[in-house]
Amino acid sequence: MDLPSNLLPDEASPEWLNKGDNAWQLTAATLVGLQSIPGLVILYGSMVKKKWAINSAFMAFYAFAAVLVCWAGWGYRMSFGEKLAFFIGTPAVALDEKFLLGKPYLGSFPTATVVFFQGVFACITLILIGGSLLGRMNFRAWVLFVPLWLTFSYTISAFSIWCPDGWLAKLGIIDFSGGYVIHLSAGVAGFTAAWWVGPRSEKDREKFPPNNIILMLAGAGLLWMGWSGFNGGGPFVASVDASLAVLNTHVCTATSILTWLLLDTLFFGKPSIIGAIQGMITGLVCITPAAGVVQGWAAMLMGTLSGSIPWYTMMVLHKKVKLLREVDDPMAIFHTHAIAGSLGGILTGFFSVPKLCRLFYMVTVWEKYVGLVYGLENGRTIAGFRQMGIQLAGIVFVTCLNIVSTSLICWFIGLMVPLRSSDDELQVGDDAIHGEEAFALWGEGERFENYKHNSVYDAEELSYVNSRPLVDDV
Repeated sequence: MDLPSNLLPDEASPEWLNKGDNAWQLTAATLVGLQSIPGLVILYGSMVKKKWAINSAFMAFYAFAAVLVCWAGWGYRMSFGEKLAFFIGTPAVALDEKFLLGKPYLGSFPTATVVFFQGVFACITLILIGGSLLGRMNFRAWVLFVPLWLTFSYTISAFSIWCPDGWLAKLGIIDFSGGYVIHLSAGVAGFTAAWWVGPRSEKDREKFPPNNIILMLAGAGLLWMGWSGFNGGGPFVASVDASLAVLNTHVCTATSILTWLLLDTLFFGKPSIIGAIQGMITGLVCITPAAGVVQGWAAMLMGTLSGSIPWYTMMVLHKKVKLLREVDDPMAIFHTHAIAGSLGGILTGFFSVPKLCRLFYMVTVWEKYVGLVYGLENGRTIAGFRQMGIQLAGIVFVTCLNIVSTSLICWFIGLMVPLRSSDDELQVGDDAIHGEEAFALWGEGERFENYKHNSVYDAEELSYVNSRPLVDDV
């Protein structure tokens, strides 16, 4: 039987190329890119005090560009190339057409597709770290931090967990789309870097209201919908497992939001938009390592836990633990990514379904990828506890790696430039650092007073006089 002309192999469409898989993988990569540009650019730029809007958005914008250049230059092959040492691959460029048009280590599409797909994951990881450093990090220090952390931290995690030659990958760790490599890494690295950089100005720590809550919702919406590509692209094939991953992602996230809102209402009397966004993020992060390997009911249960446990650490435990109080993490990246990412990794080891793991990993090894629930149910208790042990080992490894590597990077950068902005820059914000203002419409010298402060999420309830919102300018 003759194939249609558009399906006949040729030089541009070799026999191993699956056009449907390639189209979906490029689409998924673009969705993940949109989570950062403009998703997190909008979210960061609107979630901070208005004098920091440009700096916060620009930190994300710069990181996206810098990471892509470094990724193609050496990062991709350090993460997914030939093994150089126990933890890392050999640095090499990913720019040659012979390499980029060939078949990659996984998937039925060109290596160029994988380079881009994995590259946007690396980009969003650095941007998430930046969320812990908003409102005070010296921009020149950030310029140096991004390529250094990508090179000496991210590539190690990615190689160890995602590369077929990685030691945790060989053990059988389950990290469907980056609960460890991206979110746990970002949460721990951001918290560590925040300790090294130091806090915002005292005035900003006391009051740091978002400048535009409606735009925050727009950025959050891009982040949420973009997660269809984030987790749906995980299988590297347009398969039934990709469909399950997408559905589980949104079910878990919606449940997490509702749980967070319920707790806010019960304990603080009002549902909060900012709280809902935090619940959205924790749900997305928690389901990421498990998206395509758990049942829908498990995804909903994970959403309930991701909307409650990080809520407790952020709203209750944070005030009781001295270290959490002292380290200034304005976007709560530690709670939404380190805590939620660890929670997701543990629950993955608990709820992962052996059949779904075989669909994802395409293996028949029965000793690996057995969730504890199913191990106990099917008489494979040892395999279930082994999986839990591997998941916990991954958490310990990623945590220790990022504390050490981030500390060394911050120490090294501090030898060349200050990590923290000067006192004058902290006082003025965007205009002092970039010579630009995000909200020039209000003019210079105008001050707005008469506000009601919401101490729970550092938001303000605006009053209106003569159709003008009255908020504090600085």
